Amino acid sequence: MAEKVTPIGNRKNDHIRINLEENVRSGLTTGLERYRLTHEALPEISLADVDLKLPLFGKMLQAPLLISSMTGGTPEAALLNRRLAEAARETGIAMGLGSQRAAIEHPELAGTFSVAREAAPDALLFANLGAVQLVHGYGLEECRRAVEMIDADALILHLNPLQEAVQHGGDTDFRGLAEAIAGVCAALEVPVIVKEVGWGISERTARLLAEAGVSAIDVAGAGGTSWSQVEMHRAPDAFTRSLAAAFVDWGIPTAESIRNVRRAAPKVPVIASGGLRDGVEVAKALALGARLGGMAGFFLRAAAESTEAVVEAIRLVEAQLRVAMFACGARTPEELGGRVIVDG
Repeated sequence: MAEKVTPIGNRKNDHIRINLEENVRSGLTTGLERYRLTHEALPEISLADVDLKLPLFGKMLQAPLLISSMTGGTPEAALLNRRLAEAARETGIAMGLGSQRAAIEHPELAGTFSVAREAAPDALLFANLGAVQLVHGYGLEECRRAVEMIDADALILHLNPLQEAVQHGGDTDFRGLAEAIAGVCAALEVPVIVKEVGWGISERTARLLAEAGVSAIDVAGAGGTSWSQVEMHRAPDAFTRSLAAAFVDWGIPTAESIRNVRRAAPKVPVIASGGLRDGVEVAKALALGARLGGMAGFFLRAAAESTEAVVEAIRLVEAQLRVAMFACGARTPEELGGRVIVDG
């Protein structure tokens, strides 16, 4: 008997297919092209001196990289999550899961997410729920279930107001959400990360999140995947397609988002994602003040091929980052901070 596919599962399958087959990139750039790292012709270090390791949430990462949240909830997603997690285990980097709402509402789908912990028992894994659900019936219990489902080291609450607004039947009431996030931060047993999904973080939002007590902010800025473009491709009619299409140039670019958070919430660790293409751009993000660089589409395309392809993609990004750090004279990711960035 074929497995039952839920409406959420159908949406997840659509998201995977569209991201792999269609051009869904934002009309904006990340803003990272405006910056260049300072080249040091006398770096006074060896390439072998460069150490990518850093601690985060009680675990030691082998590189400041995150496989950004993507998917779950369908058999195809389970295979992708297994491959991504196997690669995270082999390379020692962090991984975020896609929204677990499908498995909260349909417990039989939990295995499409827990497969990540099975494949990577020691990896730094992030659970994930849509933050807006906290004002639509979800609470601490659902957050704990998401964390327990994958034995997560932290919980991501994602923000996606624009996606919800252009999505047929989306949840568009975000009133009281900052207070709800604060309640989860105060009571949940693991750190809470709040992330956008591709339109960036303003200074105002960064201040609200810092006041709520979040443990990190993932800026997920404009310049990468535009989820309004994704929703455009799955819209049920011409009106909704045109509505979504109008927002191709919307958002705060990734580089600007990093700087917004550093100004408004300087004590909150930043995860930089949103259109990062290679290790040099990860290095730029770290130089601007990020702690980790997250990538999604780049790894998703590799995961569609094999675990080995994901590992190779990660190793390439690591090598690019290592060479960039060497050419800047930076031994550690922390040494890339501010001093090596030049506004181009």
